[in-house]
Amino acid sequence: MKTSSRLGVTVVAAITAATLAGCSSASSTNSGPAASGTTAAPAGSAAAAAFPVMVTAANGAVTIKSRPARIVSLSPTLTEDLYAVGAGKQVVAVDQDSNYPAGVPKTSLSGLTPNVEAIARYAPGLVVASQNSGGLVSGMTKLGIPVLIEPAVGTLDGAYAQIDQIGQATGHAAQSAQVVAGMKQQIAADVSKAGTAHKGATYYWELSASPFYSAASSTFIGQVVGLFGLKNIADAASKPADGGYPQLTQEYIVKARPQIIFLADNQPASGGQSPAVVAKRPGWSGIPAVRDHEVIGLNDDVASRWGPRLPLLVGQIATAIEQAPNP
Repeated sequence: MKTSSRLGVTVVAAITAATLAGCSSASSTNSGPAASGTTAAPAGSAAAAAFPVMVTAANGAVTIKSRPARIVSLSPTLTEDLYAVGAGKQVVAVDQDSNYPAGVPKTSLSGLTPNVEAIARYAPGLVVASQNSGGLVSGMTKLGIPVLIEPAVGTLDGAYAQIDQIGQATGHAAQSAQVVAGMKQQIAADVSKAGTAHKGATYYWELSASPFYSAASSTFIGQVVGLFGLKNIADAASKPADGGYPQLTQEYIVKARPQIIFLADNQPASGGQSPAVVAKRPGWSGIPAVRDHEVIGLNDDVASRWGPRLPLLVGQIATAIEQAPNP
């Protein structure tokens, strides 16, 4: 995923800074019910009474003394998590790359190069981010403001755990559990519906073109596609040094003859690599995926994040698999 998700950070960062943060193009149009608007719990509710709470994030054990009424998010994925669990009304500012759901309080704040003073101006009771850069945690800690670092994940369970932690930290533990249960149910249904007829079919996941970067089975996105039993053509080219994100040549891809191609770089801000563009690449017309019209343009934002819209991505993968010829 365009992520350090994870989701090989070194390689993904080399592809694009937006990828590292799970950031994305502003041209996204896909949406999903999981991140819709929400209602915050009143101060006197059971949720408020549950504090203080301690959450063990990537930056260690973090104690949140009271239900945060003002939250700053520096990660597009975590912004989606916050709104999905019901903490939307507590969010007072999000980073410049957060663009979903519609109407989020977008600012010029950066999750890649955070400005502690600028963040502090929003008087947050909690800051959430996908990485601890620019002295973010130490700077906020000096001001008495708790920070949760929730990096890109490596597994679906990791994504679910982050949503649960966001719920606990914001006073919405029950709703976060419901979100996770719904995600699991929808993903399981899509995997079951796709069946096993295409098990072993080969695929190529394109993160970028010129140069061509892909995601191997060891990455988060590789594990998501792996739910369907597909075979990843990038695996044979991946080495430990690339973190699961190998650079491939056109010759390698053409020779591998993938039966399905997924484009996570099809929107303008990500390269505009549409199925039509792929079909015109020299030598690609003979690839089964191109010949059989199994080149799938994904929503780049959804494909690069690891939050509540994951079922949308899984559903799109399932549809492509169902329509593909048997291997």
